[in-house]
Amino acid sequence: DERSQLSAYERKRLKNITENAKFFAALKLHESAARLNQIATKRQPHVTKRAKPKKAEDETVRRRSMRLQRVEPSGIPMPEVSAQPEAEEYPQVPAGPLPMVLEGEMGNSKLTEDLLATWMRISEVLLVTIADIFMMLSRYRDSLNSMVLSEDNIKKVVKYRVCSLAIHPSESITFVAAGDKSGQIGLWNVNCKSEEGAHIFVPHSYLVSCMHFSPFNPAHLLSLSDDTLRCGDVTRAVFDEVCRSEESLSSFDFLEDTASTAIVGHWDGNVAIVDRRTPGTSSELSADIGFKRTRTVHVHPVHKQYFIAAGSVDVCIYDVRYLKSNGNKPVSSLKGHTKSVASAYFSPVTGNRVVTVCADDKLRHNSNTGRWLTRFRAVWDPKQEDCFVVGSMARPRQIEVFQDTGELLHCFYNLDCLGSVCSINVVHPSRNILVGGNSSGRLHVF
Repeated sequence: DERSQLSAYERKRLKNITENAKFFAALKLHESAARLNQIATKRQPHVTKRAKPKKAEDETVRRRSMRLQRVEPSGIPMPEVSAQPEAEEYPQVPAGPLPMVLEGEMGNSKLTEDLLATWMRISEVLLVTIADIFMMLSRYRDSLNSMVLSEDNIKKVVKYRVCSLAIHPSESITFVAAGDKSGQIGLWNVNCKSEEGAHIFVPHSYLVSCMHFSPFNPAHLLSLSDDTLRCGDVTRAVFDEVCRSEESLSSFDFLEDTASTAIVGHWDGNVAIVDRRTPGTSSELSADIGFKRTRTVHVHPVHKQYFIAAGSVDVCIYDVRYLKSNGNKPVSSLKGHTKSVASAYFSPVTGNRVVTVCADDKLRHNSNTGRWLTRFRAVWDPKQEDCFVVGSMARPRQIEVFQDTGELLHCFYNLDCLGSVCSINVVHPSRNILVGGNSSGRLHVF
């Protein structure tokens, strides 16, 4: 009787939860199956909707130059109009653990089960720690030149603008996660060439700004949005809630190799320490580091007590052992930026270098993406201590690889397959694989 009062969407959702429970029961994951069955037998709360954005006709119409309209003087539109804002309603996700259930519950549940089973299988392989990897520059150039993009390796994985990417460390399967501006996370088994190789989940209500597969257990995918840090645990088919905050969250990184603790950045400038082993969803400590805004935080690869924070014009290194609520001083400040800093990351092996991206266009590099593109973040190639990857506004559209000297080593492009700006990129930790995400939710795998 209660189910008859539910909407078609909710009935379909419960049906898929039940099917997932049967699947995990077949895998003898009894705890997961029992939990999903319990959820399926309960009436789910109604999903609230965000207020619709103001319609364009209600706003004052401004005159826009032909340049801003991307129209040549002849009146012929220029190619590749930047992504436009979508007047969409994003569902509000409830607090607490969420079952791994497909967005909208449409599609082939068998294919979804295959995707989750693949993630679980490749995560059982022990990881090889990457250390002291220094490749000859000529050999590294050859590896870059060998990487290509084909139509088979392009797919729309999420509905909206890609804001974060994570790549599974598997040596056998290319498995990628993408987070978008609406709170969706898309999982894509690149080796699966069928049309349904990627599936969407909605564990967040807001933009997914940061994601990492756990370095200790890659069956866990941690993702951060404005109000919550979650852990997608494929062995239990649940998105657990690790931390929930009234203050807007911006980024996170693990403080040790077991991934039990993390440093979390807040948009208002603070940072927090989160311990996944403690009960509840509150942080262990909130610290004012003197920033107006903290966009990214990143932990030193060798000396885990140090982390670097970036935001506004500030880029500073702090010692987590001495953090307190107020009055925190950096152990080092990296000066020179005159405009907003988008990101700062230590180099992957020694941590002796830091790469930043700023709106002041340093490196003679055009990084002004405009309003409708995700801001660029330069990320180090985990396999090469002194080389990093960053998006580009150059035409033809491309992803660029620089050495720490500023020398441009390589441009990834394909005139037939790549016609958009890839703002967010991720490099595989041990294989020659690069993934770029654009503002329409599409991923490109070189």
